[in-house]
Amino acid sequence: MKKVFLSAILMHILFSFSFAQHQVGHYNITFIDPDRGNRQIETEIYYPATVAGDNTPVASGTFPVIVFGHGFVMAWSAYENLWEEFVPRGYIMVFPRTEGNAFSTNHQAFGWDLQFLVTQLQLEGQNASSDIYNAVANNTALMGHSMGGGAAFLAADSLCANGNANLKTLVGLAPAESTTNGVSSINSALSVTVPSVVLSGAQDGVTPPADHHIPMYDNLGSDCKTFVSITGGAHCYFANSNFNCDFGEGTSSSGISISRTEQHQVTFDFLNNWFDYTLKGDCSAFQMFQDSVANSTRVITNQSCTTNPTATINASGNVLTSSETGTNYQWYLNGNAISGANNVNFTAAQNGNYTVEVSFANGCPTVSAPYTFTSGTSNVSENTIFEIVVYPNPTNGILNIKGTVNDEIQILDLSGRVISTHLKTNTIDVSNLSKGVYYIKMGNTFTSFVKN
Repeated sequence: MKKVFLSAILMHILFSFSFAQHQVGHYNITFIDPDRGNRQIETEIYYPATVAGDNTPVASGTFPVIVFGHGFVMAWSAYENLWEEFVPRGYIMVFPRTEGNAFSTNHQAFGWDLQFLVTQLQLEGQNASSDIYNAVANNTALMGHSMGGGAAFLAADSLCANGNANLKTLVGLAPAESTTNGVSSINSALSVTVPSVVLSGAQDGVTPPADHHIPMYDNLGSDCKTFVSITGGAHCYFANSNFNCDFGEGTSSSGISISRTEQHQVTFDFLNNWFDYTLKGDCSAFQMFQDSVANSTRVITNQSCTTNPTATINASGNVLTSSETGTNYQWYLNGNAISGANNVNFTAAQNGNYTVEVSFANGCPTVSAPYTFTSGTSNVSENTIFEIVVYPNPTNGILNIKGTVNDEIQILDLSGRVISTHLKTNTIDVSNLSKGVYYIKMGNTFTSFVKN
């Protein structure tokens, strides 16, 4: 298995090199939101292009979207380090220029702008006169720095509550608590259910982590959330040098011990893998992300992430059963996919090494360790036959047995221990069983079922 994992990492590294092949195209556009009194949202869009420059031809393919909110009194141009990193790797970056006035900034309105752009970019990809016509993929990230990070939480709250299918992840770079008009980014985090990452500079005195970043992270309702504190890191170092931000940090932060370039490197080490996983479905990138979370010496991390379980194969005679219940299954013999073998169990007809790939509603599929099947062996009983048909399978309640039942029924666990015995019946209530794989035995006949 170690060789398989190392091969996956190598393939990911080689695949990552292939991302860095696009030039950066750009255009400016003002969108109109009719639901807010025709509010004008001037927006800068950077996209993968065949030639660098303004209004140049978009590259072939479709590209996920990253909608980004700028910091307080910071222009979008301060984040050139971000678009120069992500766009060549195959992402469209979108920067609203609204709410830049220091004396009248409305965080709630900025959150609504970000929310609006998540949907608007899908329409922009369908607009034949757009520079990114037919180039916009469905998957979208909300991301922001400081004020924009807090506004991204506000936007994600509404999108998650309304079941938006495009939003796949939320990323906050030193996100600031936003409280305009009574809203709160910290409270909004409770409604954010998409996988999320919060990056924080440990020496941030502008938005101290204990007051801003950590409460937002703690409140996130995501099944998978990660907090990354960059040792010696700053508030403003997520962006390029910017007078307003740097001046504020100079009066509030102390103990910064890394360079801006180093903080950029740490940020990209995590986010390149995170975006490749959440927006492009690259499962090996998630392994690389998790490796950095566990082993990076440049950060201190906290994570709450429900990952998919490891599947194993259980056998009763020639019936092989996945130990895990998923949404889809694919069985393999000696590394080759078996056509039509897409159920939780599979009846082996040939000797060899069998594996099963189990897919889940969220996250990456898991592949079991190989199970070597040799004709004539059985893990439960010798010379058994397999004629019992049970349904539904998997079940969380009543298990039905098809046909005439002429003998008592026994439920066994995977070790062959009898869990319960039932008189002749076609229905058995298994709701009291723990989740897992069980055998049902009638005479010398066995089959398996999954309790979910």
